Amino acid sequence: MDGLRAALQAAIALEHATLPPYLYALYSIQPGKNVLAARILRSIVMQEMTHLALGCNVLNAVGGSPSLNQPDFFPTYPGPLPGGIDNGLKVPLAPLSLDQVQHTFMVIEEPEDPLVFPVLADAALALSAPKTIGQFYAGIKQQLQTLAQTQEIFTGEAARQLTSGISGLIEVTDVASALAAIDLIVVQGEGTKTTPLDAVNEPAHYYRFAEIFHQRMLIPQTGDPGFAYAGDPVPFEPAGVLPVTSNPTPALYVGTATEPMNDAFNYTYTSLLGALHETFNGAPDNIDTAIGLMESVKRQARTLMAQPIAGGKNAGPTFTYRPVE
Repeated sequence: MDGLRAALQAAIALEHATLPPYLYALYSIQPGKNVLAARILRSIVMQEMTHLALGCNVLNAVGGSPSLNQPDFFPTYPGPLPGGIDNGLKVPLAPLSLDQVQHTFMVIEEPEDPLVFPVLADAALALSAPKTIGQFYAGIKQQLQTLAQTQEIFTGEAARQLTSGISGLIEVTDVASALAAIDLIVVQGEGTKTTPLDAVNEPAHYYRFAEIFHQRMLIPQTGDPGFAYAGDPVPFEPAGVLPVTSNPTPALYVGTATEPMNDAFNYTYTSLLGALHETFNGAPDNIDTAIGLMESVKRQARTLMAQPIAGGKNAGPTFTYRPVE
């Protein structure tokens, strides 16, 4: 059981670790620019929040306690994802670019066997990774099924399950609901071996990022392979992205006007994770506080990213652990 709970905590840390890079890219888009790319990124961020919540529900269901408010829960960027995912991949905080989409976001979300679809007047991508998120979750599913055959593992308090406030939640009470929660995480991220679509017929994250990269929506086609990046354009204009610095650290801002702004952002982001920690540790109604803090995070990030710093760049939030003392 300790191994299963540790793996689920790693899964929660993994889902969280994708959020700062995705948010950094999203908030780097100038208001009113790259509208479709921003819409795709925003939808992925919301589903990643659902995935984090589902991971917490599964961990609570097997008698664990999700931890989201400790310094080691905050990843270092650039750095690897938790759980040994994509060994060799160093995930940065960087403004949105086609390079960031192709070489970071699509690698994060890549299935074990990605489906390849034609692109109008372009070549299809073929990426590989030594370990995928789907493989990571397959191991957790195997542990759940094996342990449940010999003992009662769903001993967590039902009151700790989050069932509202975030769309797509599943109350986890047994093997079937636990597997359903994990399958939702994987299918929304990777699709399946036979289709790029998730359960509500939307492209999975990997293919949504590919829409940004190929600058075309993925749509059904007659014949084989059944889909192509041949739909409405997803125009990407680099000039519509703020020139924010990559991989900022608090040291970059010491003694400047942006130092207190970055500190304020980090206080808010740390408070947000603290509110989520309380939400998943016996106070599910606290999700309303967390949602309010999400709006504050967005506002503070956009304000900070509008501030010029040296070298023709703008500032960016560091997503650093900084509790209110």
